[in-house]
Amino acid sequence: MSGVVLRPMKDADLPAVHRLERLLFPEDAWSEEMLRGELADQPRTRHYVVAEEPGGEIVGYAGLAAAGGQADVQTIGVRADRRKSGVGAALLTELLDEAARRNSETVFLEVRADNDAAHRLYERFGFVRVGLRKRYYQPSNVDAIVMSRSLRPRPPMGFKREDR
Repeated sequence: MSGVVLRPMKDADLPAVHRLERLLFPEDAWSEEMLRGELADQPRTRHYVVAEEPGGEIVGYAGLAAAGGQADVQTIGVRADRRKSGVGAALLTELLDEAARRNSETVFLEVRADNDAAHRLYERFGFVRVGLRKRYYQPSNVDAIVMSRSLRPRPPMGFKREDR
């Protein structure tokens, strides 16, 4: 990640994060108030982090919601010139680690059907497609692919055979 460090997102980061959000997701960007609402529930049910360069510039951010044994990736964004440098993978790793620390059994996410790079990242991390939400992203009417990843192996089914 060449000098980029991850740290918890703070209220003071919101203007920079929101500017990046609008650049990355111009049609369906979250408002600064929505982001502030997410941070207000941190650390109780939320975990938000930023990826910061040594000079203090935020080049990525990510958020997780977790409660009741389930976690949801709320958002991941990486500045265009920092993509394919490991920042997105580091952010996703941090979210998965936090989900595990919170004893989540499964992590879910939605990804735009037209975002092939994100699909590849999530599949690399073991996420599988479990559903489709038609016209989820507005106003562009783009479908969302719902993906999930188990964090715990399923308990064995049936009977265990004991060798004699």
